[in-house]
Amino acid sequence: MTPARRTTRTPGPGGLIVTAGAGLAAPEANRSNALHAGAWWLWALGLAVAASRTTNPLLLGLIVAVAGYVVAARRTDAPWARSYGAFVKLGLFVVLLRVVFSLVLGSPIPGTTALFTLPEVPLPDWARGVRIGGRVTAEQLVFAVYDGAKLATLLICVGAANALANPARLLKSLPGALYEAGVAVVVAMTFAPNLVADVVRLRTARRLRGRPTGGVRAVLQIGLPVLEGALERSIAVAASMDARGYGRTALVPDSVRRTTNLLVLGGLLGVCAGSYGLLAAEGAGYGLPLLGAGLLAALAGLRLGGRRTVRTRYRPDRFGPRSWLVAASGVTVAAAMVLAAARVPDALRPGVVPLETPELPLWPALAVLVGLLPAFVAPVPKEDT
Repeated sequence: MTPARRTTRTPGPGGLIVTAGAGLAAPEANRSNALHAGAWWLWALGLAVAASRTTNPLLLGLIVAVAGYVVAARRTDAPWARSYGAFVKLGLFVVLLRVVFSLVLGSPIPGTTALFTLPEVPLPDWARGVRIGGRVTAEQLVFAVYDGAKLATLLICVGAANALANPARLLKSLPGALYEAGVAVVVAMTFAPNLVADVVRLRTARRLRGRPTGGVRAVLQIGLPVLEGALERSIAVAASMDARGYGRTALVPDSVRRTTNLLVLGGLLGVCAGSYGLLAAEGAGYGLPLLGAGLLAALAGLRLGGRRTVRTRYRPDRFGPRSWLVAASGVTVAAAMVLAAARVPDALRPGVVPLETPELPLWPALAVLVGLLPAFVAPVPKEDT
């Protein structure tokens, strides 16, 4: 009988954990090596861009599987990390809602494979082109499922970023000029995770007391404490922001203020014009230079506008090698899918009229699997003991 293999974990050079017989693994997460919050958002946005380029349900399912695996492997026990399941349920609801709208309001997709016919509501002449009810075809339903699945995948990618990125640390990394807008965005992003955590806590308490947790009556009884908790949290956030001097600005000369406004506004206009030039066939020559000049002007304006924000950063987060790897994996997935949409568009958008069986294209699928890299390089969150 072969003796059991004993596994030892000892800290190695650079904080890596050396596991006997398993080589080098990701280190255990702590304050000094935690991943930059922006890296998680870049990774998730890369997956979202990839999902926006395809309606192939196999590729969309692969993107969801990649995001779910990384969330399961690297999320913590923080309140915002528990919101991923709610985003998944919201995505499924979006698919169902898209199918229902297609059934009731019809679809612009013609079809020949009739499934059934719903009672049609007669509409006046001024509503010509709009119908309620009528014939339902298989092509119409498949198109609705594809379209809803793409939107659901986008929501799940955003949910993955919410579950993995610490919103407070993301706020610390914003430029000073965007601090006030960033606070509003962070408060909005943390609303859904805290709401989910309150609902889970109240349902657990009701279950322990032997009270029902389903049905309309239970939902109404849970809704009032959730609303009360949201109001109390908003008051606490307002008090803490006031205690930290939120909204207080430094005095800057009028010339600096006007220059900042001119740079930011001109930079944004340059970015818009440059983007249009890149999309238009006749503007390819001036699009890229104008886009670069606009970005430089906008960044200079943001840096100059940061002078009016009187705040300091204690131990600012840095983009370390692992953060760059995580962000690069998402950017790689997005770039590969954009390239695939130009090279093999038929594989990324399976036909609906006539109906075609979707196939999994090999190299776009392998590119999506690059998004699994954070599950192996990101620091491992601490387990509760």
